[in-house]
Amino acid sequence: MDLPVLPPVEPMLAKPVSSVPEGMQYEAKWDGFRCLVFRDGDEIELISRTGKSLVRYFPELVDGLRERMPRRCVLDGEIVLQLGGRLDFEALQQRIHPAASRVRLLAEQTPASFVAFDLLALDDTDAMPAPLAERRRMLETALKRARAPLYLAPVTYDSAVARDWFAHYEGAGLDGVVAKRTDLPYRPGERVMLKVKHERTADCVLAGLRPHKSGPESLGSLLLGLYDASGALQYVGASSSFPATRRRELMRELAPLGMEHPEEHPWARWEEEAAHEEGRMPGAPSRWSGGKDASWVPLRPERVCEVAYDHMEGQRFRHTVLFRRWRPDREPGSCTYEQLEQPVRYDLQEALGGR
Repeated sequence: MDLPVLPPVEPMLAKPVSSVPEGMQYEAKWDGFRCLVFRDGDEIELISRTGKSLVRYFPELVDGLRERMPRRCVLDGEIVLQLGGRLDFEALQQRIHPAASRVRLLAEQTPASFVAFDLLALDDTDAMPAPLAERRRMLETALKRARAPLYLAPVTYDSAVARDWFAHYEGAGLDGVVAKRTDLPYRPGERVMLKVKHERTADCVLAGLRPHKSGPESLGSLLLGLYDASGALQYVGASSSFPATRRRELMRELAPLGMEHPEEHPWARWEEEAAHEEGRMPGAPSRWSGGKDASWVPLRPERVCEVAYDHMEGQRFRHTVLFRRWRPDREPGSCTYEQLEQPVRYDLQEALGGR
């Protein structure tokens, strides 16, 4: 490749804020894989946020971008997957598969799209030093004829519209709102953008823990569950953000919940692959785990805690949740999926600007 901007380039990042700020450029926060696309003629490279190539996992996207984007260009955006009129991150994760035959099949069954929201280079111009306002004008000109699988991310400069997007676009599978200063150059690896994400609370059953990597005397994470309609306890995620002192306190505090007969635990069969097909349990085999130790300590499912989360991905929390407080006033059996707020459905095509 012979471009004014070449990999590796770290994408510009965002830091969380509690509300939509004033006087900025606003975009929807897309729930997908962050990706920088480099194109020089027939050569196309897709680089993840961690610097890895994604080309082998999205052959249909490579072909589509080769037809749709300028011949010499570097774009920043998000690889997303649409299913049932909304973004589906769980289905997108399935695309990262080691078997080429499986990749080809999924490329046909669940084709991905690319939503571009910034431009780093065009032809022989390095656009990174230019302010966002100028880069946005260049991006709109470069992608004025864009169509699936390439989309131009809609923007607004009206904070009221951004707040409306935040309230309604979640039903299309989006993750919140991103705010950017229009005078900012592109600053790789720096958290200079702002993101506003949804936060909700849920009461969950504490059913296990993982020790901290520093040693067995400190807590690594709490393993949480919710009861489904059949009365089965399903693993929904973990909470792990605790100060070092609190980690040691929690290990001592939770020690009495250890099980004398762990084979009686609802997730006792977690090491059996077939058991994970019947219900959700911690320690599921995953190509994302990289061979890490997935073992955990079962606890009697007697305690309830309140946690904060942004949204669900299928039957589990999309991200690690934040511990808020213990709920001694709640019975574990009352912690069901019914308590979870369901976002209103929304048309993804409208969120994509009607394209």
